[in-house]
Amino acid sequence: MDALKGRSQTTKGIWIAKAVGIEPFTVVMDLEGTDGRERGEDDTAFEKQSALFALAVSDIVMINLWCHDIGREHAANRPLLKTIFEVLMRLFSPRKTTLLLVIRDKTKTPLEYLTQALKEDIQKIWNAVRKPEVYKEAALSEFFNVEVTALSSYEEKENLFKEQVGQLRQRFIHSIAPGGLAADRRGVIPASGFCLSALQIWKVIRENKDLNLPAHKIMVATVRCEEIADEKLKSFISDKGWLELETAANSGLVPGFGKKLNAILDFYLSEYDTEAMYFDEDVRTAKRQQLESEILKHTYDAFKKMLEHLHHVVLNKFKSDLEQSLRSGEGFAASARYCVQSSMAEFDAGLREWDTTKVRSKLEQHIEAHATSVRGTKLAELKANYEKKLLDTLAGPVQSILETGEKDSWACIRRLYRHATESAILAFSASLSEFELDQTTIRKMVMELREHARSIVEEKAREEAGNVLMRMKERFSTVLSRDKDSMPRTWKGNEDIRAITREARLAALRLMSVMAAVRLDDKPDKIDRALTTALLDGGPLSQKRSIEFTSDPLASSTWEEVSQKNTLITPVQCKSIWRQFNAETEYAVAQAISMQEAHRRSNNWLPPAWTVLLLAILGYNEFIFLLRNPLYLLGLFVAFVVSYAAWLQYDITAYFRHGTLSGLLTITSGFLPTIMDIITAVINMSHNQKSSSHPPRHRPPLHPQSFRNQAQQQSQAQVQYQAPSSLSSSSSVGSNSDDES
Repeated sequence: MDALKGRSQTTKGIWIAKAVGIEPFTVVMDLEGTDGRERGEDDTAFEKQSALFALAVSDIVMINLWCHDIGREHAANRPLLKTIFEVLMRLFSPRKTTLLLVIRDKTKTPLEYLTQALKEDIQKIWNAVRKPEVYKEAALSEFFNVEVTALSSYEEKENLFKEQVGQLRQRFIHSIAPGGLAADRRGVIPASGFCLSALQIWKVIRENKDLNLPAHKIMVATVRCEEIADEKLKSFISDKGWLELETAANSGLVPGFGKKLNAILDFYLSEYDTEAMYFDEDVRTAKRQQLESEILKHTYDAFKKMLEHLHHVVLNKFKSDLEQSLRSGEGFAASARYCVQSSMAEFDAGLREWDTTKVRSKLEQHIEAHATSVRGTKLAELKANYEKKLLDTLAGPVQSILETGEKDSWACIRRLYRHATESAILAFSASLSEFELDQTTIRKMVMELREHARSIVEEKAREEAGNVLMRMKERFSTVLSRDKDSMPRTWKGNEDIRAITREARLAALRLMSVMAAVRLDDKPDKIDRALTTALLDGGPLSQKRSIEFTSDPLASSTWEEVSQKNTLITPVQCKSIWRQFNAETEYAVAQAISMQEAHRRSNNWLPPAWTVLLLAILGYNEFIFLLRNPLYLLGLFVAFVVSYAAWLQYDITAYFRHGTLSGLLTITSGFLPTIMDIITAVINMSHNQKSSSHPPRHRPPLHPQSFRNQAQQQSQAQVQYQAPSSLSSSSSVGSNSDDES
């Protein structure tokens, strides 16, 4: 600016440069004035933007004030300070910023009075600012360190002005030292991230967004720490010592591998710590962990090759030792504990020089996983073994008991179930003791075994209930066709078929009653009485029904005092099954009745006794006539002999089984052929007698064999009668004429 040409703007925008001759490294930014005419209407907006930017990135903010403007509103930058304070409240930054107020063209007024006036004005501005609830009582000193200095007029006292500027410059040397001008350094951005941070902050300000300095600080720390970490990772990958170590590890076991690797790793991590020490601690720590993880990931393949063999040998040894110990009869828990200790001791001995905490933990996890797997397998086998024993113990006997259908069937099943279950649980609990399980797990497994035993009984009961109709028919047939001694029943005519049928149906009904519900809880029920009353005693309209049932007891889908889950056959189903059962067993009853009637008819082919008596009375004269004429008696005797012979030959009784008339017709139809056969036999006998009247020829001497043949022929020379297999009969008489001679 040339004073002879007038006053004008000397700084446009924001200028930045390194301070020369000031240690430590100090960056100076020069902002244009807050009341220049060049900006015009935009001046207010830009001055706020530049002020916010300066506050966000600077440790020390210098504000020029004309001495004669102190006490004025706008000329003293009071609105600007108010804006800065309000934005600061939104930043929630814990670090202080030094406000260095530089009084220009100082007058004769003492500096102490000017300083007091400025601090009072700033305190008033602070008190008038709208603060968040959390900072309502916060003091100005918590956010700002206010310093005041003065400079004489450059035009009037140029030498004094330059001297005072030199003194002010000295205050910036070692400004970050304790007690320096910028004493509070908490949360500052490291120099390597300053450019990125300033760029992002200015972008947010230009977009008229609230300034969020902590987020930018974390963002800058994240970017820079990632850059440092990437640089150190690349350096590690190309490190000569690591490349030699990796080559050696790929070829075989390297003594001291862990120590050498840790030394290289610590070197690069320490370099990272040195370069990132000024960034946010949380971000720095997180990126350090990522760097360490990436380096370990890169070394994992080589380290894995070193550990694979030892890991494999130790794990196989554990498996072999555990299996051998279990085969010798040792308890599982004791065997696993001993094998784990011995295996880990061998692993530690093989890696004594290495830092293998993580690898050891992984091996322990593998051993524990294998032990857990073996334990689970053993427990599953043990449980399956006892479940199979329960199945073998319960399934067959329960089925057999249910098939009997007796009243005490479920009592027998309950005794069997309790004895088998308690025995199995006692042995199962003793077997579980070697696994050293907690009581909760033991109780759970015992409960599962008990539930399995119950499920076996229920499943077998449901299976038998599904075949109840077939079982009922088998029981009915057995009782109907066999007597109490289990001998086949013969229907002779004196049996009470009605009583036997009722007994058979009662046995079948009792079987259905047994299979109608599961009764393992030993609770009384009325199923048997309800079925007997409703089905066997005449149904719902019977007058013999029990007074316990005022309506049809089977008109329901549930039984009284029986839960739904224990119901196998509902009352309605029982009624339907009984109806089908009666329909399918009626034929067997009708057949028994028919056989009994047929047996009665076969035994009643002779006339009644009164008929015989009447014939004797009415035939008395004929009887006397026969006694007086012996020839008639001889004829009757011959007729009796012939009739008796015919009776024996033709089984006359069998002809009269189907009735007297049928028997008479059958005998009549075969009578004439029989007489003809007899006459033919008599003629043959008389012809043989005539032949025997001729002189006998000289017979050769008999050989013993011929004698036996002759004797055999004599035994066959008898009159033989053969019974006809149909209504037409035939008879043959054989003789040997040689025997007659």
